[in-house]
Amino acid sequence: MTEVVATNETILVVGGGISGMTAALEAAETGKHVVLVEKNPAIGGRTSQLYRYFPKLCHPICGLEINLRRLKSNPRIRLLTMAEVTGITGARGDYTATIRITPRYVNANCTACGDCAKAVDAEIPNPFNYGLDRMKAAYLPNKMAYPMRYVLDKSIIGTPDADKAKAACKYDAIDLDMQEETVQIKAGAVVWATGWQPYDASRIQPYGYDRFKNVITSVEFERLADPHGPTGGKILRPSDGREAKNVAFIQCAGSRDENHLRHCSRICCMASLKQTNYVQERYGDEGKSTIYYIDIRAIDRFEDFYAKVQANPNVSFIKSKVAKVTQDDASGDVILHGVNTEGYHRYATPHDLCVLAVGMEPSVKGANIPIEILVDSSGFIEADPANGAFFGAGCASNALDVNRSVQSATAAALRAIQVVNRVAKAEV
Repeated sequence: MTEVVATNETILVVGGGISGMTAALEAAETGKHVVLVEKNPAIGGRTSQLYRYFPKLCHPICGLEINLRRLKSNPRIRLLTMAEVTGITGARGDYTATIRITPRYVNANCTACGDCAKAVDAEIPNPFNYGLDRMKAAYLPNKMAYPMRYVLDKSIIGTPDADKAKAACKYDAIDLDMQEETVQIKAGAVVWATGWQPYDASRIQPYGYDRFKNVITSVEFERLADPHGPTGGKILRPSDGREAKNVAFIQCAGSRDENHLRHCSRICCMASLKQTNYVQERYGDEGKSTIYYIDIRAIDRFEDFYAKVQANPNVSFIKSKVAKVTQDDASGDVILHGVNTEGYHRYATPHDLCVLAVGMEPSVKGANIPIEILVDSSGFIEADPANGAFFGAGCASNALDVNRSVQSATAAALRAIQVVNRVAKAEV
């Protein structure tokens, strides 16, 4: 049974990505008690799946490690992983949240030795790498996972593989009798930081994501480039494993489109500009990138980064909304068709690989949030007094990059702190 001690002076933070971690830390470091709820087996969110940040091209591992150290050392934060908020009742200053906790089948005795993974035979798609490879059904979510504890996938429970994992564990950490739990906690304020998900590229029919293996998304490309990713950092075509030295990037794939996402997702242009560097780092002057764009939105300090990429002779820019993508069946190359609006020239250009810069949408859209609040037409949480003490943070509130997500989460934490301060004052 999971015991969670919480009062109406507790702040509930839902989502353990960079925004949720930031909100939890900012609140806890002012002396508030926080319950941090994450649906996955480890915190870190999509930031942990990035290879590098723009514009400095530094690795996210640094910032995440600092936050993890702060979180581990703060006794005011109670972390619940593999947990989802299924209901919230009450009002400002006095909420009750119902939380469902899915069994991990591995307890706190786990030392992350990996013997259970060696023992099992079953494999499952690896969600950390967006399914680009497979992993054992007893697994560590990622190399920086916190909690640093293995998970048994539910698919092997009741099979010989589960018994093998239990027999292999020297620390009595495998608990095959774990059951789903439901707990209720009190909170004075709620920070909703459930982050974003990539738009479903298969819905953009002309681009052939679900038909051509060499059409992938920007988040998948990010994992390909990572030395800890499915290919060891080699940018290889999914169809045949050949090196992809001539890469096309299609901007606004599903964004700024009444048929898909109406909003600009803000990060897509910068993500593609960043990823052209991966191609050249891997293949030198043999690595060529072409960006097909409507317009490039590189705001604030990012303009200098954009100018630097523009000056790279190995990166080309084609001002065009790509009409369709086809495939040369003999070579496996993808062929982009459209009209270059700078001169109105038609093109049918082959590339080794096509990367769709897919848009961001909230992971939990407004209609699925378990309390009635105000959201915009895209499902992002709006800042409005009518929401009571329910505050959106990071990409639950808008399409934001990492820096702006941190700023948003800090603001949400400050609003939540103000609420519980008033609660405490009223009870004195």
